[in-house]
Amino acid sequence: MVSRRDALFGGGMGLGAVALSAMTSPKGPHHKARAKNCIFLLMEGGPSHIDTFDPKPKLDALHMTKFQKERTKFEANMNTGERYYVKSPFTFKRAGKLGVEMNSLFENFAECADDICFYRGLRAESVNHPTALYHLNTGNQFGGDPAVGSWVTYGLGSENKNLPSFVVLPDTAFPQGGAANWSNGFLPAEFQGTPLRAAGAPVLDMAPPAGVTAERQRAVMDLMGALNKGHQQQHPEHAELAARIASYELAFRMQAEMPKVLEIEKESKATLEMYGIGGSNKDTDAVGRRCLLARRMVEAGVRFVQVIVMGWDSHDYIEKAHSARMRAIDKPIAALLKDLKQRGLLDDTLVVWSGEFGRSPDNGIRAGGQAWGRDHNATAMSTWLAGGGVKRGAIVGATDETGLQGVEAVHPIKDFHVTLLHLLGLDDAKLRYLHAGREKQLSQVGGEIIREILA
Repeated sequence: MVSRRDALFGGGMGLGAVALSAMTSPKGPHHKARAKNCIFLLMEGGPSHIDTFDPKPKLDALHMTKFQKERTKFEANMNTGERYYVKSPFTFKRAGKLGVEMNSLFENFAECADDICFYRGLRAESVNHPTALYHLNTGNQFGGDPAVGSWVTYGLGSENKNLPSFVVLPDTAFPQGGAANWSNGFLPAEFQGTPLRAAGAPVLDMAPPAGVTAERQRAVMDLMGALNKGHQQQHPEHAELAARIASYELAFRMQAEMPKVLEIEKESKATLEMYGIGGSNKDTDAVGRRCLLARRMVEAGVRFVQVIVMGWDSHDYIEKAHSARMRAIDKPIAALLKDLKQRGLLDDTLVVWSGEFGRSPDNGIRAGGQAWGRDHNATAMSTWLAGGGVKRGAIVGATDETGLQGVEAVHPIKDFHVTLLHLLGLDDAKLRYLHAGREKQLSQVGGEIIREILA
């Protein structure tokens, strides 16, 4: 196994770092899986459930009335002074056979409503971005533990020996907390997430230097492999040598396969337009590229792909800020779901959409009442799931009449993690790793499956 020191030494986003993270040996599920891949759409910053998928008409009547409640650890306390209920500045429409209410800006996504399970009962435990993101991504608010994608690849191995098993498609900047959100933690370094670059070449050093032929590169690899194996025989206690040899071999193989996956421009014009890529699609191009790349990744055998969209932290001017974010994701995410479905991939792919927490029904007065926003809220949030093994065209759970807290089918994030693992064929109670004298697991101390969302 590769030590953390070697992982950091060879880190970055070059081909060697990508290869290092893909060295998984096939394992197997604990039970029959409902999905074999996962695409996790992370909305960094905390999207407002009240203004997206869980509207609260009661707030129209309460708008500008004083908000009073007992302070708890779940409240951000971002604003000082008096606080007031804030109505949503958006309009909502019903979509799908169920007639689920969602923001009217979701014009394309509304067409996918019958394939979605909207879950309104999830409850976070932190109102600070870094700790909440760590909790959602790793199960530990303080970071340092393996990411969900790391646990999945540790449990299931790789579907494609020539590609990374866990790929992260970040925004132009990393989310709060940085790379620890996709860290391998205490698992061997081969299980860390591989972030691709948001701008420029997604992976550096993909092509060999000018003048170096494949035959010459193969000869160099064989010579280096022979030398490393000789050194390994002299030092069998150095387990990282085997991993290093394998990483070089994988990097060589990836030069043939990875470029094919990354060449999204070879998709049809109709597909690119569906995802909102190119042309006049300035608002959707960046997210569209990441969503299309996510589809190509799972199609090629990448086990776990995380797509990150930042900019949801709307303490001020929520109408302007959330409108921009919703327009940016509407077309690309709808295209991802439709594309997966028409290619017969949705049944085997679990798609998850979530932020790190929800937002509050109240705020302080800002800019004379013209800059309404919402604070962080861990006691109520909306997520949705689609594809492998979840209900379709369903609403599970509920929040109270103002959206302050969950009241039906309420579950903590650890149960959400246990459920995701279950759908992928893994049992959280059995998926363990001995570290620091005890066996550890994603849920930390165990959890239960949210059976209400299962098909």
